[in-house]
Amino acid sequence: MMPGSDGFPLPQPSSRSSVEIYRMWSIYKAVNQRLRAGGAVVNLLVGEPSFPPPAKAVAAAQAAMAGPVGYTETLGIRPLRQGIADLYRRRHGLDIPAERIAVTIGTSSGFMLAFLAAFEAGQKVAVVEPCYPAYRGTLKALNLTPHRIGTDAANGFRPRVQDIEALPADIAGLVLASPANPTGTLLPAADLAEIYAACRRRGLWLVVDELYHGIVYGQPAPTILGQGPEAIVINGFSKYWGMTGWRIGWLVLPERLVPRVEALAGSLQISAPYLSQVAALAALECEPEMEQRLALYAANRQKLLQALPGLGLNSFAPPDGAFYLYCNISHLADDSVAFCQRMLDETGVVAAPGVDFDSQEGHRFIRFSFSVEAGTIDQALQRLGEWLPRQARRG
Repeated sequence: MMPGSDGFPLPQPSSRSSVEIYRMWSIYKAVNQRLRAGGAVVNLLVGEPSFPPPAKAVAAAQAAMAGPVGYTETLGIRPLRQGIADLYRRRHGLDIPAERIAVTIGTSSGFMLAFLAAFEAGQKVAVVEPCYPAYRGTLKALNLTPHRIGTDAANGFRPRVQDIEALPADIAGLVLASPANPTGTLLPAADLAEIYAACRRRGLWLVVDELYHGIVYGQPAPTILGQGPEAIVINGFSKYWGMTGWRIGWLVLPERLVPRVEALAGSLQISAPYLSQVAALAALECEPEMEQRLALYAANRQKLLQALPGLGLNSFAPPDGAFYLYCNISHLADDSVAFCQRMLDETGVVAAPGVDFDSQEGHRFIRFSFSVEAGTIDQALQRLGEWLPRQARRG
């Protein structure tokens, strides 16, 4: 141990707390500095809707504040768990018992609870990249080792069943998303069936992030639950319903994991916030309002798909869902963090560097978020239209 100023040994941070800090947040700090200095920012950085939550959700939370606001059952209030079960019936024609649903403090808590319930400390878990970076960070913090499965734009960033079949023997599970962040990749039912079957043959836990369900362009998003009960699904109200700060999500679990998650949640979160649960229940009645918002995302998506190739960004897979466009910039730069910083400094447009999403290839990519007002997309394209054609490749 290192000695302190008093000569006594200083206890040191745990090795499992040594997880990556998202490079996106260094860009975010630069955004705030620019704003404090009076500069303009066209923000395509953060993956959250720039629109308010459903009006009924806000009204329900306000009404609930008049009464006691306390703990709930650990797995969530019964009406919300049943409401989520009803959502699967409406969207997918599936009869998911409410008893298999656990309400969580956002999907972040959901991943933590799922990983703790499914995996032993020290095990290796395969992760499909590019991916939401918190998968790797949460696994590492729980003393688990991420194992990368790489994908590329040529295949629409879709994992192949042969990649799963070829995993080392010591892999305990697989984490993937559909639609995915940052690529918007949607896995059709046939792909999900193959992946589900491969995981069953190998005896792997399959964890599927379905947070962007509802935000799709064209074909609907099938759920892995349509393949059987042996998958762990993580979802929530942050994206489709635009309730990121309410921190409310859910798990759908195989029956044998329900008591384990309930016990873990009782120690780690007690329960999700009551007001957020009440708001989420009301939000389930607001799909028509959310579909209007989806039309705005679709229009933003189309603008980017049409305009960016003419500006020199023409290497990407058109997103099937979510609200991101993941662009290859390798012809312009070999450092996505430096490129994003330069773009912010010189244009005011801000995007996310790909290094957060792909541990090996992310230096060649950036992510645009189009979950914003149409005018923001127009401003971004105007500024980039004057800047991107002048860029020459820099290291």
